[in-house]
Amino acid sequence: MLLVMAMSAHAQDLSIPHEQYQLDNGLNVILVEDHSLPQVVVNLWYGVGSKDEVAGRTGFAHLFEHLMFMGTTRLPDSGFDDLMEGYGGWNNAWTSEDATDYYEVGPSSLTSTFLWMEADRMDGLASAMTQEKLDLQREVVKNERRQSYENAPYGAIWLELPSALYPEGHPYAHTVIGSHEDLTAAELSDVIGFFESWYVPNNASLVLAGDIDIDEAKAEIERLFGHLEPVEIGERAAPVAPDKPVKSLVEVTDESIETPLTMFIWHSPGAFEEGDAALDLVSGVLSTGRSSRLYRRLVDGGIAVEVSAGQYSQLHSSLFIVDAKPAEGHTVEEIEAILLEEIELLAAEGPTPEELERVVNAYEMAFIGGLESLHSRASALNRYQYLTGTPDNLAADLARYTSATPEQVQAAAATLTKDRAATFRVHPAEAPAEETN
Repeated sequence: MLLVMAMSAHAQDLSIPHEQYQLDNGLNVILVEDHSLPQVVVNLWYGVGSKDEVAGRTGFAHLFEHLMFMGTTRLPDSGFDDLMEGYGGWNNAWTSEDATDYYEVGPSSLTSTFLWMEADRMDGLASAMTQEKLDLQREVVKNERRQSYENAPYGAIWLELPSALYPEGHPYAHTVIGSHEDLTAAELSDVIGFFESWYVPNNASLVLAGDIDIDEAKAEIERLFGHLEPVEIGERAAPVAPDKPVKSLVEVTDESIETPLTMFIWHSPGAFEEGDAALDLVSGVLSTGRSSRLYRRLVDGGIAVEVSAGQYSQLHSSLFIVDAKPAEGHTVEEIEAILLEEIELLAAEGPTPEELERVVNAYEMAFIGGLESLHSRASALNRYQYLTGTPDNLAADLARYTSATPEQVQAAAATLTKDRAATFRVHPAEAPAEETN
């Protein structure tokens, strides 16, 4: 395995040997030669997410994730899945506010096949797009919204978050899934225009990792992707990072739940900005493991049935989220008071050396363990390339945690003040009154 990992807590020993270059059309290419298994991974990352959608056409980035599997002229219908699965491969994709990622995993004998399929989609998907395909996937996405949000326990609150947290016009002020109205309004020309604007080589990064020959891989990538034309992409100015939410309190009723939920959300530093890693450690001190402060105070104390905290890192500012569900006989207001009390205590006194050591060790173990698969390493290279401009950022990333001081964690906790928080509450529907005769 070419991944160099030191389990002795030395972040500087962690790396993924690779070769990086660019095609003349702007496609970023990252190659990792690893002969430990007869396996290959192709990870194609497009720098487009829901943040790049325009008003009235939300949900396009995620809709296009679905449309990318609807076939081209050369590989029609379900041919993309059928071809690779017939020879032992598999694939998937995801869409976020910031980016869209497609990947294939399989035996190394599928290397050329994977590359050809991705090049074929980048080259020919728009010309094969039809109204029938759009209508079909539009309904699939609408059903996904219903199942994952509207009809899922606690799901409705996630539809309320963006507009409550971000001002109108901010790239994050709408959901990734989009609205029914915008999905309905989508026309074939809109979809083709979106593809031709963003699904271009100079807005993409290709990682090919595994049992490959570097020289052969370069020649194949040049042959398949080198002729694709770049498109001028306008400068995307970073939006102003909000300091406070648009709404300080949002409450919804959910007929599918029996236990309430309360959630505090703060705007926080963007991915890899100063304070981003420290807030990850704050979340660990607060809620990671049975010895964490909130678990001992709320769950062991019988006040809550569950509690969690986390830093949701994004390109243009992040979100720090704490949520909990009260135990029977307790209220969300009671839990909120305790959450703020524990955060204020951490801000006032900082973590103990033992707490910080525990959290850093747990993070390091999870960090290194998360790189065991070839797929996860390929994904990490593209993520780092997009967020930091350099693919092998493992050592620098982990060092943000292993070198963190109690004072940095304390300072990060001090930013989580009540006046900067948005409070979200999900209440069960009240039971109908019993009829009396």
